[in-house]
Amino acid sequence: MLERMTNADAPEPRPRRRAPAGAAVLREDVTEAIRTAVFEELAAVGYARMSIEGIARRAGVGKTAVYRRWRSKLHVVLDVVSALAVQGLPAPDTGSLEGDLRLLYEVTSRALRHPVASQILPDLQAEAARNPEIAEAVQKALREGQDGVARGIVTAAQERGEISAGVDHTLALDLISGPLYWRSVVIRSPKLPKGYLDGLTRATAQALRAL
Repeated sequence: MLERMTNADAPEPRPRRRAPAGAAVLREDVTEAIRTAVFEELAAVGYARMSIEGIARRAGVGKTAVYRRWRSKLHVVLDVVSALAVQGLPAPDTGSLEGDLRLLYEVTSRALRHPVASQILPDLQAEAARNPEIAEAVQKALREGQDGVARGIVTAAQERGEISAGVDHTLALDLISGPLYWRSVVIRSPKLPKGYLDGLTRATAQALRAL
């Protein structure tokens, strides 16, 4: 009987279980490699010339790995830039207004002079003028990250009695954040003049006390 068993009579093999796909297999180390590649690709070629192929090549993955996580280069850039707002800056706590301002300016200045940031920010600002979604993401990253720390400096100074309790917070935040961004991002000065951060600290503290 066994000799007569045909292929049709043979028991069918059990179907092999398919490996999970999509979000179930998204490895975090691959995701982080792609995010890093996005920053590097933006700095190297700019948003207009950036491509999913270039991102994948720089990250050492296939295009499919990128498309599993983001639908397009716009979405991956929006995700990466928006993440900056979540990370933010360390909140200074030196015990004085001028001490907090000086520490904030030192940290911010180093971040803005970083080769990657100095290339990416001007390019994204140019794209923001043409793309409302990028404009919103850039504004979120720049304003929320910096303003959250600046607001903490103002609040702490008010509690210590160093500045008026009724100070206009919006104006105070502009005074704190504006000058350094103007010089580093708009003018793109490659090197700050000697004593610039000290002078900016004193001038900003005096302006805040005068509000």
